[in-house]
Amino acid sequence: MQHDIYLDANATTPVLPAAAHAAMRAMQSIYGNPSSSHMMGLQAQALMEEVRTRASRLLDTGKGRLVFVSGATEAIQTAVFSSLLAVRAQRQSGKPTGGLLVYGATEHKAVPECMTHWNSVLGLGLEMRCLPVDGDGRHDLSALAAMAADAALVCTMAANNETGALSDLVGIERVLTRQAPDALWLVDCVQALGKMPLHLCRRRIDYAAFSGHKLYAPKGIGLLYAAARAPFTPLMVGGGQESALRSGTENMAGIAALGAVLRALEDGRTFQEPAALLRMRDALANSLRDAFPGVVFNTPLDHALPTTLNFSVPGRSSKELMDVLDAGGIRVSAGSACSAAKAAPSHVLLAMGLPQERAASAIRMSFGPASDDAWIERACARIRHCGEALVQAQRHPARAAATDGAALETATRDMQGDAPEIGPQREVHDMRQFLVQHPDADLIDVREVGERLAGGGLQLCGRATQHAALSALEQHCGPWLSRKDAPLVFVCRSGARSARAAALLRRLGHPNAWHLPGGLALLERQVE
Repeated sequence: MQHDIYLDANATTPVLPAAAHAAMRAMQSIYGNPSSSHMMGLQAQALMEEVRTRASRLLDTGKGRLVFVSGATEAIQTAVFSSLLAVRAQRQSGKPTGGLLVYGATEHKAVPECMTHWNSVLGLGLEMRCLPVDGDGRHDLSALAAMAADAALVCTMAANNETGALSDLVGIERVLTRQAPDALWLVDCVQALGKMPLHLCRRRIDYAAFSGHKLYAPKGIGLLYAAARAPFTPLMVGGGQESALRSGTENMAGIAALGAVLRALEDGRTFQEPAALLRMRDALANSLRDAFPGVVFNTPLDHALPTTLNFSVPGRSSKELMDVLDAGGIRVSAGSACSAAKAAPSHVLLAMGLPQERAASAIRMSFGPASDDAWIERACARIRHCGEALVQAQRHPARAAATDGAALETATRDMQGDAPEIGPQREVHDMRQFLVQHPDADLIDVREVGERLAGGGLQLCGRATQHAALSALEQHCGPWLSRKDAPLVFVCRSGARSARAAALLRRLGHPNAWHLPGGLALLERQVE
């Protein structure tokens, strides 16, 4: 279990080696400012325009504009800002405009938040209107037709980041062309790049947003497409870079890296063809069926990206599944990375009409088009291993029923400051040094049984750990409380459960209970 199986590519991707090389070359060799008129500046300018030309060719932008930005959020901000300023200008000149801002119910939160913000800042008072989706996650075109005539701006996705559901762009375009000829149309294309064809100038699309880090480029670089007919007002002004469309010295390392990714897309040797991606996704789906009997897929696979699976397992929470998969070295998510820390069920799945329990138990698996068959085979084997660990955990003799949780709840309150003082948290920030200073310390793994079985026993700095699942921790406290001088160091995946365990032991009278902040995820940084 030493090597990660990274299945969260819709959140971000590793940087392609060729992209990292291109970025380093830009930083070390072609490091001139592209606005400078000397030879180093001219070389940087030439590189930047070469990347822009390649992007234009791949996206088929025609006479449309391509602007380098920091990522999709900035691209969306600029497009919405430009659109609403144009609406305000029309109103001030006495021309009629639509009164609705329409956004898909499954959009990334960046879209409605941005629309709400600029609608308020510009004092337009337009009505926000959510466009519903059907059970497959596709936009309700009849609902769009009913509101299109009064739309000023319509925002939809090309492909959903959580479910992979593909939008019917042809159908949306047909409705807008027929019933909303003056409405502007913004399409979030973040998940589409490299996974589905995009011919922007052949569509009625006014704006399209792209983010490099979703396709093997570094974070901090993206693209905004604006059709030749689309109004454009710079969000950032200053030195007049990007033909005065986006001021600020360009991110040349990011642009060079993005160019390397686009070159790989063009040459056809680095990324898999759609048929191969579908085969890989089907293999992952079959391994999930084997590992988790009763698994249900939340988007029909024939209407989804070939690189995305969103599924639920009846009777299993997303946290339980994520914990076991993570222990087994499989990195997945429970929805959008931007909202992963929030406990609420996915707004995307709720908008599709899924029951709240199913939406709250969903897991997203996503991989990139640079994956190969051997890697997918390893992923499938690891998934099946994690499924077996869950089955074994149900039968494991060490698996005790969870306690009533009273002591653990009190420990949690202690951490939040709602209970009598039990002393400051004791945190181990250098595990190796701590064990040298406290050779008698007991290391206690408080992950649940399924996680322990999926990931195997822990060795921390050459020391074995005991196992005492947090849900049954109170059953193990007796021997520890009889040795109050010996330090106890609790560890878990993220540090949250180990903090609760240490707080519990301090509340029960053990003054020397410690925990590992950041958990196993940050342990390597402590022992490098």
